[in-house]
Amino acid sequence: MASPQPEHIRFDLQVIASLIEPGSRVLDLGCGSGELLAWLAAARDVRGAGIEQDKDKAARCIARGLSVLHGDLNTEVEDYPDASFDYVILSQTLQQVYEPARLLRSLARIGRRVIVSFPNFSHWTIRLQLLWRGMAPKNDQLPYSWYDTPNIRVITLADFRRFARDVGYRIVREIAIDTDTASRSGTIVEFLADWRATYGIFIIEQKNSDGA
Repeated sequence: MASPQPEHIRFDLQVIASLIEPGSRVLDLGCGSGELLAWLAAARDVRGAGIEQDKDKAARCIARGLSVLHGDLNTEVEDYPDASFDYVILSQTLQQVYEPARLLRSLARIGRRVIVSFPNFSHWTIRLQLLWRGMAPKNDQLPYSWYDTPNIRVITLADFRRFARDVGYRIVREIAIDTDTASRSGTIVEFLADWRATYGIFIIEQKNSDGA
């Protein structure tokens, strides 16, 4: 199986790949053409599967020898037994999900941990556009106009922290990144992450019933 070099996949996917232990069972939701799954299989000996709604992208995954279903991730995940995976990845898709709390409950059921990434709507370029122009903002990570965007909600790092707490998840790790225009390279942001990060990456897990 041909696998892309790690530097040839998006920087956020490079970071996500670094979080996954060799030999893990992984489900990648909205896996695109399978770049992350292919790299994990070749470099980390991961047992991976994916779900992709775009028919052509799903076909490219299958042509690469990847185990990918063509379908709606919101319904397909219901068919997996409990604890089927070590990690479930929801990369740059949360902002397009109608019922995020319901979906994450399903993901926490089938996966030991869930990795979620999304564009950060509190990036300084977004804040300045709202302040000075008073119009729906756009940047490299959120390039659509309000009338043609596939995104149905906007999310900030602070929003997701509160959401995770309110719906009963523990944040195991939070990573803020700042990427270039093409998202092929970037840096991890430590200082003023809420302002400077283009993307947030969170590892979450469900709290025990006793709240621990």
